[in-house]
Amino acid sequence: MRIVIDRFEGEYAVCEIEKGRFVNLPRQILEGAKEGDIVKIEILKDETAQRKKDLQARLNGLFSKN
Repeated sequence: MRIVIDRFEGEYAVCEIEKGRFVNLPRQILEGAKEGDIVKIEILKDETAQRKKDLQARLNGLFSKN
């Protein structure tokens, strides 16, 4: 998904998403961005799967008998 930073209001960036809709995102996550910048948001499926695998291994370690 691509969003366009319309403007900044305080701690939020007002961003246009598809079909002319707007959302407010914390300014902090768009560090270095300016009004008019286009930002791409994507789901990193491989990294998500690896994170789930790592978390499951941690949980298994917590509840396994040593």
